[in-house]
Amino acid sequence: MEMTIDNLTLLLGLLLLVGVITAKFSTRLGVPSLILFIIVGMVLNTYFFFDNATITQFIGTLALIIILFEGGLQTEWNNVRRVYKPALSLATIGVVATTVSIGVAAKFILDLSWLEGMLFGAIVGSTDAAAVFSVLGNKNIKPKISATLEAESGSNDPMAIFLTVAFLQLIQFPGLNPATLILSFFWQMGMGLVLGLALGFASVWIINRINLDSSGLYPVLSISLAIFTYAFTSILEASGLLAVYIMAIVVGNKELTYRHSIVRFNEGFAWMMQIVMFILLGLLVFPQHLPGIAWQGIALAVLLIVVARPLGVYLSLALAKHFTVKEKFFISWAGLKGAVPIVLATYPMVAGIENNEVIFNVVFFVVLLSALIQGTTISPLANYLKLAGEEKPPIAHSIELVSIGKTNNEMLEILIHEGAYITNSAIKDINLPEKTLISAVIRNNELITPMGDTLIKAGDTLYVLADKSQRKRINDMLNAKGGAGH
Repeated sequence: MEMTIDNLTLLLGLLLLVGVITAKFSTRLGVPSLILFIIVGMVLNTYFFFDNATITQFIGTLALIIILFEGGLQTEWNNVRRVYKPALSLATIGVVATTVSIGVAAKFILDLSWLEGMLFGAIVGSTDAAAVFSVLGNKNIKPKISATLEAESGSNDPMAIFLTVAFLQLIQFPGLNPATLILSFFWQMGMGLVLGLALGFASVWIINRINLDSSGLYPVLSISLAIFTYAFTSILEASGLLAVYIMAIVVGNKELTYRHSIVRFNEGFAWMMQIVMFILLGLLVFPQHLPGIAWQGIALAVLLIVVARPLGVYLSLALAKHFTVKEKFFISWAGLKGAVPIVLATYPMVAGIENNEVIFNVVFFVVLLSALIQGTTISPLANYLKLAGEEKPPIAHSIELVSIGKTNNEMLEILIHEGAYITNSAIKDINLPEKTLISAVIRNNELITPMGDTLIKAGDTLYVLADKSQRKRINDMLNAKGGAGH
């Protein structure tokens, strides 16, 4: 097929359409969608020649920014705060232990040099919680475990990227002083954390203060701030992905204008980027090259799943007494590989080092088999270990004011806490600020049309139409312990 603009546009549309349909089938089959996305790419490889690792790396990096930003937005800090120590241990000690152990195996199985073996280990060292939770669906995994997996996946990507780049530099520049890399590590992680926090608070201020012509521009603003955070941090030679994840957690846990629009937009955008990225991986894989390294790929994938990952987890959580043996085993089994190894596998290709094609093809086997073996068994394993409760009911209602022009009003979502003064008060008796209206009451997943004599109960979620500037005042008023509610 001749690659005209119209044909390329048609191809992109078909890729996204097939990706969406594939995601639907993956949910029904109980397997991570990335498996089917990769297969789609491999099928298309027979019709379209594509071997541009540089483009794949660029799109993959952009996808990681969006995926980490979306994940951080939906991360509840109160949950992560309780498990940040074991999560950080998994993201550092765990990644290093996994890198070294699978790197040693790769050196002998693939007949690589020691540095090339460690490079391979670094590439497959991180995990992808998005793949885990897409398989678990609505299963109610213990908060301690789910929060640990979530925090680990967001914070171990920068570590894997640092190790990958470090080993690449040692291969390309044999005389490089390792002390320089150690100093670089502390600079990257430290500045990534600081800039992530600073730009996170700055982003919240910008989103809440700026008055845009349409509510549809706020999600675009949030994406632009995430990309700026990555680029600005990376220019300073710090960890851009760590900064994006920290920035997103800050933004996601603050009062935010048009929160639902921002979250929904980013969720859809993250899905689109995943579809494109995994299909590109499939396009980069030439099936005729795979049989020659099939047994090596399978052997390394199995070793990673049953030896390297568990070793990293048990070393990281050795001092974490509040994790049982069952929980540690589940965490080790939930170390699915996903987006990051795919992007990192393009680094050796772009650098043009020896054995780059072998490394890429074996990474393909590892990602595919990890998703296939762990992805299809993780949900039954959670049930077998009794770590999953009843399925979480879907959110029944969500209300938001969608503005097509300038407005100072927004729909506030306010949860009424136990002990709030307005509990058991009728709406007509609540003294609200001028031009403020309680538009809906959600109780036990049921939508109640508010009337003057409707009583407010603890646990109710109120949707209040009000001026943006009154957000904090109204929230404090409705949850006041004293007499501010009347």
